[in-house]
Amino acid sequence: MIQGILGRKKGMTQVFTEDGDIVPVTVIEIEPCKVAQVKTIESDGYTAVQIGTSVTTEKRIGKPRTGHLKKHGDLPPLRRLQEFRVDSVEGFASGQEIKLEEVFAEGERVDVRGRSKGRGFAGTIKRHNFHRGDVTHGGMAVRRPGAIGQCATPSRVLKGKRMSGHMGDQNQTVRNLLLVRIDPENHYVLVRGAVPGPVNGEVLIRKTKKGVRTPKYTASK
Repeated sequence: MIQGILGRKKGMTQVFTEDGDIVPVTVIEIEPCKVAQVKTIESDGYTAVQIGTSVTTEKRIGKPRTGHLKKHGDLPPLRRLQEFRVDSVEGFASGQEIKLEEVFAEGERVDVRGRSKGRGFAGTIKRHNFHRGDVTHGGMAVRRPGAIGQCATPSRVLKGKRMSGHMGDQNQTVRNLLLVRIDPENHYVLVRGAVPGPVNGEVLIRKTKKGVRTPKYTASK
């Protein structure tokens, strides 16, 4: 069975448990996903299933991807493609729709990957949580990073030094989140906690691997 699915973050809300507790959740819309390609050991050297979603125009995805989709099942132009490794490709065929209830169940643990919000150019205080300098007693380096290198040896700034620069706009994964609720009819899931990215940002939901430590709270509606 496939281990994940593609979705789109729609925002955050809260739901109540049977005990009356409030649980903060992120609403993720699951767009219709179809199998774009089935990879086998004979043809590709490994077994995997490629799924696609977000129907668009051929102009936006280009001729190479358009030809790829037409070759495997004559699919419409799909903007998002994602590959999942599987133990066996039996039961999968190009053009087949992947249903939400066949992949996940309420109470499961999932990892959600998205692209964080871009914050532009940021200083060291905002980007790396540096402390500011003295404001009084003649302090002239309130928000400056301070010394960044050495003297004669090695006479250079070491790689990886935390400095000002582009903040955000990176792939981030939040692991081991609780899948609180699934609604196949309305095509959305509720995941406990926050996930990376802005509203309408693309996310990938994947089952958490076994052996990951599980928090004390349990599934609830």
